[in-house]
Amino acid sequence: MDSKTPGGGTLGSLASTFGIDMSTLESSDAITPMLYPDLIDDNGFISMLLPIHVQTGDSTFKGTYYDYKRTATKVPWWNKLANGLLTRISSKKPEEGKYEVGTPFNAYHLTKLDNSIIESIRKQIAIKVDKKTGAITINTEDQDPLIAKTIADSTRELLKDFITKYRTDKARRDVEYYKKLTDEAKSSYEHQRLKYGEFSDSNTDVSLPSVQSKGEDMENEMQLRYNNYSQLKGQLQLSLAKLRERTPVFTQIKGAAVPIKPTGPKRMLFLLGTVLFSFILTTIYVLRTITHTQNRKQ
Repeated sequence: MDSKTPGGGTLGSLASTFGIDMSTLESSDAITPMLYPDLIDDNGFISMLLPIHVQTGDSTFKGTYYDYKRTATKVPWWNKLANGLLTRISSKKPEEGKYEVGTPFNAYHLTKLDNSIIESIRKQIAIKVDKKTGAITINTEDQDPLIAKTIADSTRELLKDFITKYRTDKARRDVEYYKKLTDEAKSSYEHQRLKYGEFSDSNTDVSLPSVQSKGEDMENEMQLRYNNYSQLKGQLQLSLAKLRERTPVFTQIKGAAVPIKPTGPKRMLFLLGTVLFSFILTTIYVLRTITHTQNRKQ
């Protein structure tokens, strides 16, 4: 994070005890790390994950993440039932996805299929920022553990690219601007130097004042253009140094690992819930049977 003052002084230390990072208030950046989690809400950011090549842990699927979400992801039976009923009721044919690798894709004008894929990916990714340390944590979930790790690593790289491009945007524009001016100044200087050289070669033995005066004017013009080129070249070097200064350095504290145990669904809770539900149904059935038997006896 680029801060105006190092650490925020005593006020920054006091604020950190309450979990407030003063550097975000003093930062010269319009987009602070506190806003990075909001990138998940952007369809354009999520769509950059679609062409990533993924592979399941058992190697039964190899392809793009989009194809994996569209064809290899398991869907609950109640969703299949609901989709089947809606398809029978609706007279319209279901929309196909428009996404294809290497072709233009509008992430802000989606079909229902592509929108459902984008939404499912959005729910499986979470970016959190620690207010005290500024550390960024990326959590991903998926039905396959290896793909979950792959998406975590890919999201980290996309976030790094976004931060780098944002932080260095002005510096990169300055480099491009000074490079253009330097190239133009160099071309102008070389053109004038060539003209002066040709003039000097063709008037070596001429001692006329007018010729000498013209030669001096051309030499002065060549020197002016060289001075302009030299100054712009210095500005280009300064802008390149500024670009390197603005380029952030990232440190990975903990890498993403392939999970051994699934985080959900909780099988034990599901088993206990099933047992409890079965117990309640059995109890109700037994009580109704006993009550019915007693009424018959009476």
